[in-house]
Amino acid sequence: MSKRKLIGLSQIVMINVVAVASIRTLPLSAEYGFSLLFFYLIAAVMFFIPSALISAELATGWPNTGGIYVWVREAFGKKASTTVIWLSWMYNIAWYPTIMALVAATSAYLIDPKLATDRIYLFSLSVILFWLATLVNCLGIRASSLVSSIGAILGTLFPMLFIILLAFYWYIEGNNLAIEFSWRSFLPTKESADNIGFLSSLLLGLLGLEMAATHAQEMKNPRKDYPKAVLISSIIIFFSLVLSSLAIAVIVPKENLSLVAGVLQAFELFFHSFGIPQMTPVVAFFIILGALSSVSTWIIGPSKGIMIASEDGSLPSFFSKKNKNHVPVNVLMTQAVIVTILSFAFIFLPSINASFWILSAITAELALVVYIALFAAGLVLHYKKRNVARSFKIPGENFGIWLVCCLGWIICVFAIFTGLIPPKNIAHKNLLLYEAGLITGMLLLSLAPLIYIYSKKKEDSL
Repeated sequence: MSKRKLIGLSQIVMINVVAVASIRTLPLSAEYGFSLLFFYLIAAVMFFIPSALISAELATGWPNTGGIYVWVREAFGKKASTTVIWLSWMYNIAWYPTIMALVAATSAYLIDPKLATDRIYLFSLSVILFWLATLVNCLGIRASSLVSSIGAILGTLFPMLFIILLAFYWYIEGNNLAIEFSWRSFLPTKESADNIGFLSSLLLGLLGLEMAATHAQEMKNPRKDYPKAVLISSIIIFFSLVLSSLAIAVIVPKENLSLVAGVLQAFELFFHSFGIPQMTPVVAFFIILGALSSVSTWIIGPSKGIMIASEDGSLPSFFSKKNKNHVPVNVLMTQAVIVTILSFAFIFLPSINASFWILSAITAELALVVYIALFAAGLVLHYKKRNVARSFKIPGENFGIWLVCCLGWIICVFAIFTGLIPPKNIAHKNLLLYEAGLITGMLLLSLAPLIYIYSKKKEDSL
C-alpha cells in the first residue's frame, strides 16, 4: 500500500491538466468573442468543479477498473450501467472523427493549406490515421504514459501558451482586434444567444477530470490534497482555455473562423504579420503530435469499459474477446468501423464546419447524459452505501453533495436542450430537419444496449 501512496499534489495537477486541456474546442468557444469568459465562468462553477468533486468521491470509494460503469452499477444496477457505459463509448466514438479531422486539417499546413478545406482529403487522412492508431493498439505497441504525457504537453499546452503570448504581444503593439473588450461584450448578447448551441461543446472541452480522479486514492492525504489539486488544476485549465480561445478570437474574424482549423488560422495570421511564416509548419507539427497522443491514449480507454460490461454479462460476449496482447480486439475493430462511417459526414454534409459541429454536438449531448447519470450515481451512493470507505468526501455532508449534484444537473439539462439549436453560422436548410437529424444520429448510437437488454430479458423469460 505504501508504494501506491506516492502521488503528490503536483503530479495530480499535471494529470488533470493533460486529461482535460484540449485545443479541439478552442475555435468553438472563440465564436463567443469576449463573452466566452462569462460562459466559461458559469461552466466552471456549475459543471467543471462539481464533476471533479463527485468523481473523486466515487473513485476513492470504488477504485475498481471500470470507472463509471462500476459506479452506476452499484447505484442503479447492471441495466443502467450498461446503458451508461455504452453512451460513454459512443460519445468517444463520435469525438474521434473531429479530433482526426483536426489532425488532417493541421497536417495540411505542412503540405498545402488549401487542403484544410478539401473534403476528400480530410475524410481520407482522418480514416487512414485512425485505422493505423487502432492497429497499433491491437498489437499492444502503445506509448507509455510518460510519452503520452510529453506528447500532450508539447502538442497542447505548448501551443496554448505560445498563442496566448502571441496574442498578448499583438495587443500591446496596438494592432487591430477582431473583438471588443468591454463590459458590454462580456455579457451575453443576442448574438451570443444565436450561438448558445456552442455551450454544450464548451462543456465538452471541460470533460475528463473523472479519469484523473481514480488517482486520488493514491495520494498521501487525499482529503486535504485532492481539493487543492482540483483547485490548482482548474485554475490552470480555465485560464489556458479562456486565454487561448481569446487569442484566436482577437485575430480571426468570426465570419472567417474555421471550427476545424481555427487554431492554425490564428497562428498563420500571427506569424504572417510578424514576418515569420516558416513557424506555422513547426507549430502544426506539435499540434499533430498532441492530437495523436490524445487519440493513442483514449482509443483503448473507453473500450475497456465495454469489455468489462461484456465480461459482466451485460453485453454480448463478442466484445469480451481479447487477442494475445490482452487487447479487446473486437471492440476496437467495431469502433474503427463506426468511426469510418461517421467520418463520411465530412463528405456529405453541407460544409466542413457543419460536419464538425454536428459530430461535436452529438458527442456533447451523449456525454452530458452520461454526466447526469454520474451525478445521480454519486447522490444515490452517498445514502445507499454510506458504509463504503472513501478517502475523499465532498465537503458539507448532505448539503454539499446535493449542491454539487443539483448544479451539475441544471447545467447539463440546459446544455442538452440548447445543444439542439444550431449556431448561426452553421449551414442548415430547415431547423426541424436539422434537429431531427441530430436526434436520429444520437438515437442510432444509443439504442443498441437497450435493444440487447430487452431481447435478452425476453429470451430469459421463455
